[in-house]
Amino acid sequence: MNAYDFTARTIDGLDVPLSNYRGHPLLIVNVASKCGFTPQYTGLEALFQRYHERGLEVLGFPCDQFGHQEPGDEAEIKKFCSLTYDVTFPMFAKIHVNGAGAHPLYSYLKTARPGILGLEAIKWNFTKFLVDNQGLPIKRFAPTDKPENMAADVEALLV
Repeated sequence: MNAYDFTARTIDGLDVPLSNYRGHPLLIVNVASKCGFTPQYTGLEALFQRYHERGLEVLGFPCDQFGHQEPGDEAEIKKFCSLTYDVTFPMFAKIHVNGAGAHPLYSYLKTARPGILGLEAIKWNFTKFLVDNQGLPIKRFAPTDKPENMAADVEALLV
């Protein structure tokens, strides 16, 4: 099993198999529009712009499980990301990342790369998973880890 085995609904409502990204390293992030870490959209977009031609895909998954910091619907989220942060990387529909209703992709990622002390639960918005070009999660980054400090980890996966 790997990250390419899952399907996710885009922010525009289309079901997309993540196998569409096969052979590409992925940075998968649970995002929110009204969080103290929301300015990380700038760094995520910068990574996407810098490394997309070399294969990197950044995938944003809005989530409202932490402090009700993603209250809008998909249209509002898409508008906010576009107008406020000029996000061009793929965005997906709102999901749950914890609990019984967690998206299967996140259940897989959390098991493959648990957090500190081996805890699987996502603790907050902007937890990031770096997935190699075989679809295997290789690193989990905390919400406090800034995207601009992840360049070396990303570059190590690029051709």
